[in-house]
Formats: sequence, structure tokens, C-alpha cells
Amino acid sequence: MERGKSKKAFGETLRSLKPKIVDVYIIRKFLGTFFFSLVLIMTVAVVFDFTEKVDNFMEKAAPWQAIVFDYYPNYIPYFATLYSPLFVFIAVIFFTSKMAVNTEIIAILNSGMSFRRMMWPYFLASLVIAMLIFYLTNFIIPHSNLIRLDFEDKYYRSRARHSSVDNIHRQAAKNVYVYIESFSPVYQRGRNFTIEKFDDEGRLISKLSSPTVTWDTVTHKWTALNYVIKDIYEEGEILTKGTKIDTALTVEPRDFARDPSVVNTMTYKELNDYIELLRLQGSEELKVFLIEKHRRYANPFSVFILTLIGVSLSSKKIRGGIGMNIGIGLALSFSYIFFQQFSSQFSLKGGLSPLLGMWIPNLLYLVIALILYRLAPK
Repeated sequence: MERGKSKKAFGETLRSLKPKIVDVYIIRKFLGTFFFSLVLIMTVAVVFDFTEKVDNFMEKAAPWQAIVFDYYPNYIPYFATLYSPLFVFIAVIFFTSKMAVNTEIIAILNSGMSFRRMMWPYFLASLVIAMLIFYLTNFIIPHSNLIRLDFEDKYYRSRARHSSVDNIHRQAAKNVYVYIESFSPVYQRGRNFTIEKFDDEGRLISKLSSPTVTWDTVTHKWTALNYVIKDIYEEGEILTKGTKIDTALTVEPRDFARDPSVVNTMTYKELNDYIELLRLQGSEELKVFLIEKHRRYANPFSVFILTLIGVSLSSKKIRGGIGMNIGIGLALSFSYIFFQQFSSQFSLKGGLSPLLGMWIPNLLYLVIALILYRLAPK
């Protein structure tokens, strides 16, 4: 009997979720306002960005074709995707407040539709946007970032691309550290090269020294010339000398000049593969890439949270009208950005794990969303 009742209740729930005219109306309003606000805000952002960088573009003689067809078509998707959850929030606040002012919310609730059921089209539209953000961030934006960053290297940052790199310190594996005094990307050759290996207690157990090291672009191996290996034992030290030896280091020349922004040029698979390599190396840079990985999951999920907050805040007609709701929405938006940045920095430089660092803002604002939902007019 109970089983029959549960099946009946489930069937009624499914029937209640069948698309209605009001669902199409809300989804159309939601997506229309979102993309309109996205275009509007990104237009303003491009104007400010161009104003800031135009002197550099002129100084470096950046071709106008490259600016128009290479830089900004790849600049816009990156920042639009990065801040899309906040654009969603602003869009929800704006069009829902307008519906409340026009008493459309009251009419929908008086028609017999519950507030919870009214959230259904909002979450459907949020799902479309969240899936779009996840796909673009992990599979499309990384390729466009390569073009954008390459343009900035040539015409904005004034960074010498082929100059030598000095005083390179890298962790190649667990308890294994590499040092190169100077490395020339042009000749793929380094000076004063050492590999030091320590035990788990931090004692030096082996050291390879070489005045010259070269990178073989065919075999992808480092070759140390005129090397000396010192193995340290409790009984004493053993020196081994030679003219040439290949190493099995996983570090590559491109890692020496690695910019933190390179994480934004990695697709989903490339990012996961690189994280595994950094784990193998025991690198301290692992946190940066883990933060990016969890951010790519947390950012789309925040769309649902901010949508719930936006609807709960703006569904009630208040004395201040749309302006009051938009003001509250902007205040919450900036507080969310601030808390997200604070949490990521605390994860990067403190003891907080990258997973918690990226998800704590969502969890906190989820609590706020549930409280506001309970207080919203039903």
C-alpha cells in the first residue's frame, strides 16, 4: 500500500514538473537578461582594458588586425566565463525584481504554483549556463588563452622570450632537487648544474655536479658533461667522475620560465596529467594547479547557489524597488568575490586544502541561500 502511494506521489511530482507557459517565460527572461548583461558588462570591460593598454599597443606597434581578431575575441570569453556566475546573479536580481514590481510573482503564486515549483525553470536555465561554463572552461578557453597570452607577451608585457634564465631551483621528485645557475633557451644549455638527493630525514645522500648540462630535444633528456657524483654513506664518501651521463629528470626547459598563468592554458586532461606529474615530483607548485582544478568545478556549481539567493532576495516587492535589490545583489556579489579570493590565497599560502579553499565560499553562500529561501514569500 505504502509502495503504491509513493509511486503515485512520484508520478504527481513528475507531472508537476512538465513544462508550462510560465516556465518558458521565466527561462526566456533569465537567459535573455543574462546574455544581455554579459554583452553590456563585457563591452565596458573591453573599453577599460583597451584604454589601459593602448599605449603599450602603440609602443610595440601591435597590428590592429591582431588586436581586433586575435586578442579581444580570446580576451572576452575568458573573463566572461570567469565571472559568469556573478553575471547570472545580477541578471536574476534584475528580471525577478522587475517581475515582483509588476506583481507577476504574486500572480504566479496565486495561480496555485508553489514557490518551490517556481524555482524549477530558474534551475533549468542555471543548468544550461553551468554546463556551458564547465565546457568552455575545460575544453575551449584554454586554447583561446594560448593566443591571448602569446599576444600579451609580444605587445604588452615586454617580456624577453629567449633571454637566459638564472638561478633555477626545481624539485624534480620526492627529496630530489635540481639547481642550474644559468640556462639559455636558445642553445638549450645550462651552466653549473647540480642534482641533490636527500633522505626522508633531510640528510644529503647523493650529489651530482656538472659545469655544463644540455637538453636533447629529440630524446627529451638532460645530459651532464664532465660530471662528478658524490655518494654519501655512514662509512664515508665515494666520488664517481665521467665525461657524459644522461639523467632521468622529469623537469623540462619550459618549466623554468613557467608563468602562473600557464594553468589557464591547460585543458581538462592536460591539467589532470600535469597534476599527476607534480605529485610524482613532490613539487610545491602542486597547490596552484589543484586550486585551478577545483575552481573549475566550484565555479559552475556557484551558479545554482547565486540563482537561489537572487530569487529569494528579489521575489518580494519592497519599498526600494529594483534599485534596492540590485544594490543588495551587487554587495553580495563583491563579498562573494572577496571571500573567494581570500579563501584561495589562504589555501595557496596557508594550511587550507585546495578542495576546501575553493568550496568553502560555495558552502557558506549555500547556507545564506537556504536561509533567504526560508524567508522568501511563499
